[in-house]
Amino acid sequence: MPSRRSFLRSVGALAAGAVLTPSSVLADPYRPLRSVRRPSAAPVRVRGRVTGGGGGLAGVRISDGFDVVRSSADGTFELVTTSDRPFLSLCTPRGFAIPTAGNGTAAQHLPILADGNGEMSATFDLVRLDRDDTRHAALFLPDIQTELDWEMQRFHDESIPDVRATIGALDREAFGVSCGDILFDDLSMYPDYEAGIARTGIPFFQCVGNHDLDFGGGTDESSTRTFTRRFGPRYYSFDRGDVHYVVLDDVLYHGQGYIGYLDYAQLHWLEADLATVEPGAPVIVATHIPVFDRAHLRNGEARPGASVSVNNREYLYRLLEPFEAHVIAGHTHENDHHWSYGVHEHISGTVCGAWWSGDICGDGTPNGYSVYEVDGTDVRWRYKSVGHADDHQIRVHPRGADPAAPDEFCANVWDADPEWTVVWYEDGAPRGLMSRRIGLDPRCVAEQAGPDLPAHRSWVDPYRTFHMYW
Repeated sequence: MPSRRSFLRSVGALAAGAVLTPSSVLADPYRPLRSVRRPSAAPVRVRGRVTGGGGGLAGVRISDGFDVVRSSADGTFELVTTSDRPFLSLCTPRGFAIPTAGNGTAAQHLPILADGNGEMSATFDLVRLDRDDTRHAALFLPDIQTELDWEMQRFHDESIPDVRATIGALDREAFGVSCGDILFDDLSMYPDYEAGIARTGIPFFQCVGNHDLDFGGGTDESSTRTFTRRFGPRYYSFDRGDVHYVVLDDVLYHGQGYIGYLDYAQLHWLEADLATVEPGAPVIVATHIPVFDRAHLRNGEARPGASVSVNNREYLYRLLEPFEAHVIAGHTHENDHHWSYGVHEHISGTVCGAWWSGDICGDGTPNGYSVYEVDGTDVRWRYKSVGHADDHQIRVHPRGADPAAPDEFCANVWDADPEWTVVWYEDGAPRGLMSRRIGLDPRCVAEQAGPDLPAHRSWVDPYRTFHMYW
């Protein structure tokens, strides 16, 4: 079996001259389909320095989204890039504040703009944190997905106060990540989203989702112009304490729709980025489309849909092999945990639930978000339901709520993973184990099943889920 590096290098030579079509991607998802550098791109030499606390900072990663260099002992760096690379990105190191724009969004990047001689200078001046970020928290908010003003108002009135309360109770350095589908196609609402996260008081990173795109351009590159104009690069990394965080763009738009896919330039960058991380360290990846979605297993289908999983996911698994890796995604509006190739994948329930049609997702998970708390290399996680206390982690349905089991009661334990054991108690005494089965949440059936339900989004239907227990 080839090593993870030779495995990626072996496909690099196939990139030049390939043509992007959805059928060709799906026919052979492990063949890169885009040229890495445009023939017309001019070289740009970037010279710069990273400073912090009055002096230069050594060892800080700088990237153009393809190559990665590190600053020298005095903080200086040099990177030769090309004019088709849009951004120069800093990987914010541990112990320093995440640079932000005035609206609270992370801003650890600069546009690549060469002078008449093909040269560019760049300075990143960082501020040292006033407390240790070895203890920190990360809040992952998938699929806020507002389309209408009253949906955005719910985000401001319900979600943001809940996030603020969670942050206030953490007593540690914190940041947030919006895991894609920030909006529901109406990109004019980005300022309203930014006003919301600005109220949290913590820096926020953004993943691009399939509903965050400009659809008029017809290509993957043009589809993210509004997103990148507001938030910068589509993929990047940063450190907090002992954890390396990565944000990816796994939405490939092909003109008629999208599929889950990681392009070659992004994978090349990721290999270079992870080469600077110590093997065995925690690496947490945030993206929008799940790397591997298990809905097909619940529904008796042969393989995952092309739009709900990353079609060339083995590349990512290979790169994450040396690390204690987690992937957090949204997109499918449900909660699920599983392990693939040693990677813990967490598909998180969503801020909007079932597209703001109530207060639950299609699998019964409440509207909410995921909270990761880190102490050194120890990573713990929980799902936070908006409007409920931290211990709101289960919903019990009475006997007969599921017509398929008329003599049994059932429980939805939405943040359960396959290693959990669920025990039921009566009058404080344990009565026995509950068995995990694939099924529907009875409340979802009552509120979402049928052609006219729910009233706001009649196309929403309940999902079969792995986290029902009888």
